[in-house]
Amino acid sequence: MNKYFAPSELIINEDGSIFHLHVKPEQLADKVILVGDPGRVPVVAAHFDTQECDISSREFRTITGTHKGKRITVVSTGIGCDNIDIVMNELDALANIDFNSRREKAKLRSLELVRIGTCGGLQPYTPVGTFICSVKSVGFDGLLNFYEGRNAVCDLPLERALLNHLGWSGNLCAPAPYVIDAHPELIERIAADDMVRGITVACGGFFGPQGRQLRIPLADPRQDEKIESFSYNGRPAPERED
Repeated sequence: MNKYFAPSELIINEDGSIFHLHVKPEQLADKVILVGDPGRVPVVAAHFDTQECDISSREFRTITGTHKGKRITVVSTGIGCDNIDIVMNELDALANIDFNSRREKAKLRSLELVRIGTCGGLQPYTPVGTFICSVKSVGFDGLLNFYEGRNAVCDLPLERALLNHLGWSGNLCAPAPYVIDAHPELIERIAADDMVRGITVACGGFFGPQGRQLRIPLADPRQDEKIESFSYNGRPAPERED
């Protein structure tokens, strides 16, 4: 029998929607656009030909509609990797768990997810206004390390090369970074030949984790300098975000 998810693990609201997003399974499209700011959701959805739902809950706003015959959902995650963890888990639950039986569906559904956002450029060839497509994402937040099987999906050689380059050990700027590849077919479809391709560094905060200093000194004052000088197989790290 398929895995059962207890109410403590899968929280379903009284109206049948998922806990944080307040979205119901039938309101989720296979194609999903993720944005950070909830104010960007209606900006994207303004291009839709039709809209079937508009749901707001805290920093999470969801609009599902159609564009040129394709059904699309736009979801805001708010700021930070911890919120993205909520959104990704709840989107997967909406797609692949039967909310009536609380069991994993026999036939699993794949979602096509694209995140649109802003970041800071670390390289001279990525000035303000440059359109960037992230071929690889580096997580300084440690989020993925809490999930089983992270080594099977991560670029372990790049992780080791980056950690050696940064010179981090012990509890200095812990936890260790993880590296994930974007889907190559999506990269070709979206980036084409008019976007800069490179590596995104996702940090666990806006100030210290991104090398900004106000009154509290940084554990590694040369962090950004090291990231700027890092390259792997000829591909440098051009951008960062929190």
